[in-house]
Amino acid sequence: MTDRLPVRRALLSVSDKTGLLDFAQGLAAAGVELLSTGGTARAIREAGLPVRDVAEVTGFPEMMDGRVKTLHPAVHGGLLALRDDAGHVAAMQEHGIGAIDLLVVNLYPFEETVAKGAGYDECVENIDIGGPAMIRAAAKNHAFVATVVDVEDYDDVLEAVQAGGTDMQQRQRLAQIAYARTGAYDAAVSTWMAGAIGQATPRRRAFAGTLAQGLRYGENPHQGAAFYTDGSARPGVATAVQHQGKELSYNNINDTDAAFELISEFAGQGPACAIIKHANPCGVATGASLGEAYARAFDCDRTSAFGGIIALNQPLDEETARAITGILTEVVIAPGASDAAKEIFAAKKNLRLLTTEALADPRAKGAAFKQVAGGFLLQDRDAGSVAAADLKVVTKRAPTEQEMTDLRFAWTVAKHVKSNAIVYAKGGATVGVGAGQMSRVDSSTIAALKAARMAQEIGLAETPAKGSVVASDAFFPFPDGLLAAAEAGATAVIQPGGSMRDDQVIAAADEAGLAMVFTGMRHFRH
Repeated sequence: MTDRLPVRRALLSVSDKTGLLDFAQGLAAAGVELLSTGGTARAIREAGLPVRDVAEVTGFPEMMDGRVKTLHPAVHGGLLALRDDAGHVAAMQEHGIGAIDLLVVNLYPFEETVAKGAGYDECVENIDIGGPAMIRAAAKNHAFVATVVDVEDYDDVLEAVQAGGTDMQQRQRLAQIAYARTGAYDAAVSTWMAGAIGQATPRRRAFAGTLAQGLRYGENPHQGAAFYTDGSARPGVATAVQHQGKELSYNNINDTDAAFELISEFAGQGPACAIIKHANPCGVATGASLGEAYARAFDCDRTSAFGGIIALNQPLDEETARAITGILTEVVIAPGASDAAKEIFAAKKNLRLLTTEALADPRAKGAAFKQVAGGFLLQDRDAGSVAAADLKVVTKRAPTEQEMTDLRFAWTVAKHVKSNAIVYAKGGATVGVGAGQMSRVDSSTIAALKAARMAQEIGLAETPAKGSVVASDAFFPFPDGLLAAAEAGATAVIQPGGSMRDDQVIAAADEAGLAMVFTGMRHFRH
């Protein structure tokens, strides 16, 4: 099999014309004959470069509003022909088919069309047919044809052409990229169509991503890893700008995502801060300023905050930046940052600062999936929320106005804590978090122990759990978990309700003098 092959003829047909003219000029200077279609041919011609229209090669004009232009044997024969097969060569000669050595195609902007909220018919019109067909044909015949689908590959391919041709290794790499692109394109089309026609569980489901960065390792050093983006515009770690600090790790990305999704719940609610460790909140608070919110979040669990991830719901300011640099912090993510804050962070070379320009919409629809052996689980993103009108008081005593405010705050945080989740809160700040325990009683006890420990550490006269409220991400199956919270000093509870023993739990709350409300919604998080 031949290895390095010269490029004598190239077909260029691109929607995204970034870098096109420089690339085409380089090819023409290297003696490559250029074939092209529609707007691409026009752009090349207007740049003063020689180009042949595909219609001239096929003998048929572009028709049906451009739907039919490259679906022709003169094109596909030139891409698919095996140059070392006598029968293929004879067929090319008999039918006047010229070989195409390089295909440069990027597809109709279907994903962008969907992202801008276009209607059904416009989305359908932006489904490319000829492009994917040519890409698949050229990529299959990578023994002889180089296939370029990304602008990022223009320079390398042009350099190879100028050096005498593409080699097999390069063509194989380009073919893999090409098939990944058509696969991602088809995944985008099928996923959009399933949603457009209301197909909640389509028979087949495909996912695709674009490499954002290779990672040194995954959760542990013996695991390989990489970070891929899905092309969505949702603000977060995938779309953030990193201003400084070393490259994010797998765990950094995972924890930063958890932090930003949580803090986005507090959009428009005044300054708020969330500190995350191992994807769990170890402190969340509101305040009169970001600095105060950070200090109150930090005081929930100073030990766990060390080496954590900090998310802010407002642009980072100088005061907060100075406070944050007081301990080791891995990542800070916020909608923005002042120049003074950036200057303060610049002295901490390993501290990563990410800005997103906006918060994520916690109510926006989306999908989340998890791989299991032999398949994957797919579900809607947890966009559930409860309004004040949704809450049902089930105890003899109703919560006070302050208790109700804190209950709703604690419930918001509990949504982002690994199950079983228990959150103690007071005055718009968490004072104890119990996460990921097999028993809800254990989560209640751990959260109370953390509150008591922090009272000692920061010099409080009593545990901040006294006078706090408690949120449970799922119902209490028995009164024991609720009673553990009461013993710690909690005065009010928010939980979904729905247990077979709700009557027992309500009776226990009444006996303990607790106020309790049911949400009717749970927030398991595994």
